[in-house]
Amino acid sequence: MDTQLITYLIPFSGIVALAYAFVKANWVNKQDDGTELMQEIASNIADGARAFLRREYRVLMIFVVVVAVLLGMANLSQANSSWLISVSFVVGAFCSGLAGFIGMSVATKANVRTTHAARTGLAPALNVAFSGGLVMGLAVVGLGVLGLGSLFIAYSGIGWTTIKVINVISGFSLGASSIALFARVGGGIYTKAADVGADLAGKVYEGIPEDDPRNPATIADNVGDNVGDVAGMGADLFESYVGSIIGTMVLGSAFIGVFAEMDGIMEIGAVLLPLILAAVGIIVSIVGSFFVRV
Repeated sequence: MDTQLITYLIPFSGIVALAYAFVKANWVNKQDDGTELMQEIASNIADGARAFLRREYRVLMIFVVVVAVLLGMANLSQANSSWLISVSFVVGAFCSGLAGFIGMSVATKANVRTTHAARTGLAPALNVAFSGGLVMGLAVVGLGVLGLGSLFIAYSGIGWTTIKVINVISGFSLGASSIALFARVGGGIYTKAADVGADLAGKVYEGIPEDDPRNPATIADNVGDNVGDVAGMGADLFESYVGSIIGTMVLGSAFIGVFAEMDGIMEIGAVLLPLILAAVGIIVSIVGSFFVRV
């Protein structure tokens, strides 16, 4: 197969993942969300989670802009780099935050629908829960492959050497890591503080069972679970995913340096192999999701 065609199929697989995630998210939204009390509690949790992320992301935007400017200035005159590494950094940070936001948005809807579905049986509950989690996974891999593949095509089209392209793309991983650091730590601190606060206020002082709807702190506890264990973990998974891909691409570029007399197809293949495997993995994972049963 033509190398250029393979290069364009890589980001296309990311689009396929995001499209299937959109389909599954719509399916989750159409499921019954239970009684009025369940809807009220779920709505409060969703509102709290969105408010936390809006506040957190506003602060992170300042950090991303400052670091992007510094990265661009530091790489302005580098031979094997470019100021465009700041663009990679911003795109990586955006995709990391977006992956966490998509996962959390679907989780706040899937949670109450899974609870209601569990009233009728294990199979319906698993179907809703798995579909909600599938959206998060597909968002992570879809945005990762789409971002990396698109940047590789854009930078390669400039006429840079493969090593320079990899150096500039590495900013994508740095941006993802930066968001993951703050999202995981910030969300983790919030969820632990809310969990302990809910337990102290409810079980210890008032004798209310854990996660009882009569305890207002239970809402904060569940908000923390969504922003920390879903949004924060989504950004963390995204960072690990793209970091491992870019790290292997760096090894591929080192492979080129050792075997300098390879033909062009072998050169590009050594770098693209991690992205090709990730793209194939997306398709296989989507097919595999149809076989999940109780």
